[in-house]
Amino acid sequence: MFFDTHAHMDDRAFDADRDTLLSSLPEQGVGLLMNPGCSLASSREASELSRKYPFVYAAVGSHPDVADEVDEAVLDEYRRLVRENPKIKAIGEIGLDYHYEEIPREIQKHAFRAQMALAEELSLPVIVHEREAHQDGMDIVSEFPAVTGVFHCYSGSAEMAKWLISRGWYIGFTGVLTFKNARRALEVAASIPLDRIVLETDCPYMSPEPFRGRRNDPGKLYRMAEALASLRGFSREEVEAVTLENGKRLYRIQLGGVQWEAC
Repeated sequence: MFFDTHAHMDDRAFDADRDTLLSSLPEQGVGLLMNPGCSLASSREASELSRKYPFVYAAVGSHPDVADEVDEAVLDEYRRLVRENPKIKAIGEIGLDYHYEEIPREIQKHAFRAQMALAEELSLPVIVHEREAHQDGMDIVSEFPAVTGVFHCYSGSAEMAKWLISRGWYIGFTGVLTFKNARRALEVAASIPLDRIVLETDCPYMSPEPFRGRRNDPGKLYRMAEALASLRGFSREEVEAVTLENGKRLYRIQLGGVQWEAC
């Protein structure tokens, strides 16, 4: 089965058919799903979805686009959600995004540090969104050596990915693996250990080929597995199995399965 390690099923794009789509995922081969929060409001919604569906897990956190909401009251609410729901397995989606800079960089960095500290306090992994902020992102990660997790929708260099992996991190790839112009992502995916790669849709965004321009959903995760299998010389089934185990290990989900050695 597949593990969609990053899917925003609480997004308004799914309001019309959320329950129907989620209920259909097991028969589409998607057996596990991580729904990260992007704000306090969406973190609450992610937590509720995880309670409703046995195969859905959640993370809580504030995306850099809403970094200005992060204060002690919000952090306390994240603590409460984690305490009350054992299916919350990470702090995220947190990080830095300098593409539009609607939120000043110093506010983003303050929120990132505060949530990294929260993850350290709660002994949870983090889900990091980092866009056009490589050096500041690495600097903050270095401040918290006890905290690991995943850099989702990875956009950095192979060297940066290897630096993260050496410190216990995972690298997440989306539908970008299927894009013809995705040279950097393909170079990274080809050069890092397979046991540190997780697959994600980031739905409703980042639809893979041949679905670009349409709403993404977890049922399309197989396209990322096909692309990675072709790139690395494995079968789709092998990639499906190893990335499933990687996701379970990343989020500390205890289910039956096989253990894979580094590839």
